[in-house]
Formats: sequence, structure tokens, C-alpha cells
Amino acid sequence: MDIRRPILWVALGSAAGGVARFFVSGVVARGIGGTFPWGTMVVNVTGAFAIGVLSAAAGRHRFFARPEAWPLLVTGFLGSYTTVASFSLQTLALARDGETRRAVANLLLTLALGLAAVAAGAFAAPWLLHGIGA
Repeated sequence: MDIRRPILWVALGSAAGGVARFFVSGVVARGIGGTFPWGTMVVNVTGAFAIGVLSAAAGRHRFFARPEAWPLLVTGFLGSYTTVASFSLQTLALARDGETRRAVANLLLTLALGLAAVAAGAFAAPWLLHGIGA
């Protein structure tokens, strides 16, 4: 198997995902404010929803039979779009700044909303993907 093609798809997806994360988190931070990491949370929750949809679709639609689909969309785009590293750093910064309640809230909200978003995405997939593939 030639590893160069999947690497290319991951790289393309990662470039797009990084740009999307930069854009979405910036828009949210400018709209709501930067005292709490809402931008990162929105990115992680929307990414969790998207991976729920894509994982449910993977078993039901021919689109994911294409070898480039998963490396491009999940490994590349969503891997670059969502960010545990930023979430972890922001949570640590809140804790170090004495904002223990905000740090715990960020941790619990991100975990709860992320899990709920994955489940919602998987549940919504049949309606969102109606007509795609067979």
C-alpha cells in the first residue's frame, strides 16, 4: 500500500480544519468575550457532533467506502479542527489564575457537551445524510 496518498488526504484535511478552527474560535471569542474559553468549547462540541454524524454514516453510505474519505474528513479535518491541547492549556491557565470554578466548569461542560454532541450527531445522521449513498 502506498502511504503517500492517505498522508496527502490527511494533510489537506488538516489544513482546512486548522483554518476552520482559527475562524470559528475567533468569531465566538469576539462575539462572547475571552474570559472563558467559549471558542474552543464551541469548536470541540461542533467537532464532536460532526464526528458523530460521520461515524454513523461510515457504516451506512457508500461515500465512506472511498479510501480518502476518512483520512480527509475525520483524521485530517476534525483532527485539526478540534483541539484537546488548547482545551487542556486553557483549563490549566484558569486553574493557575485561581479561577478554579471556571476551570472545573470548562472541564465538565466540554466533556458533557462533547459526549452529548457525538450522540446527537450519530442520532441525527440518518436525517442529515438522507439521500447520500445507499
